[in-house]
Amino acid sequence: MSKKVLLLSIAVLFGSHAGLAMAANPDTGPGCGLGKMVWADYKGQKEILPQVLMVTTNGTGMNTFAISTGTSGCTNDGKIMSEHKATTFASLNFEALSAEMAQGQGEHLASLASLLGVPAEHQGAFFTMTQERYTSLVQAGEASPVALVKSLNDAIAGHPVLAQASVR
Repeated sequence: MSKKVLLLSIAVLFGSHAGLAMAANPDTGPGCGLGKMVWADYKGQKEILPQVLMVTTNGTGMNTFAISTGTSGCTNDGKIMSEHKATTFASLNFEALSAEMAQGQGEHLASLASLLGVPAEHQGAFFTMTQERYTSLVQAGEASPVALVKSLNDAIAGHPVLAQASVR
C-alpha cells in the first residue's frame, strides 16, 4: 500500500470529524437527542433560533444518554460513522477510485472496500462488481463521492455473495 493511501486512511479513521463537514449532510440541526425531538416541528429549521433551542435542550445532559443508548433519534450502531469514513475517503480519492473501478483493481479500491465492510477474502468479487457496474456506479455528470458510496452500498446489498459477506 502506498504511503499516501496509508496516511489518508489513517487521517480518515482518526480525523473523520473534519470530513463530516465535507460530506453532504441533509440534517438541519444538531443531529439527534431530546432537543432535536422537542423542537422538530418548529418552522425554519435552518434558522439560528431553532438550532440554538435544540442545542440548549440537548445541553441538559440528556443528549449524552440518548447517544449512549441509541434513543431520541440517535444511533449507536456505528453505521453512520462508518458511512462518513467511506464518504470522506471517497471525497479525498475520487479520481483514483474512479480509475481503479474501471480497471477492477487498486489500492484505493481495496481501502474503500474495507471501509465499506467487505472482508478481504471477498474483495475480488467487489472489484469485479465495480468494474462490471462502473457506468452505473460512476454516472457521467452526476458523479459525487456521496452518490458513489450510496451506489456501492446498494450494489453490495443486492450482490448475492457480498450481501452475505459484508460486515455491517
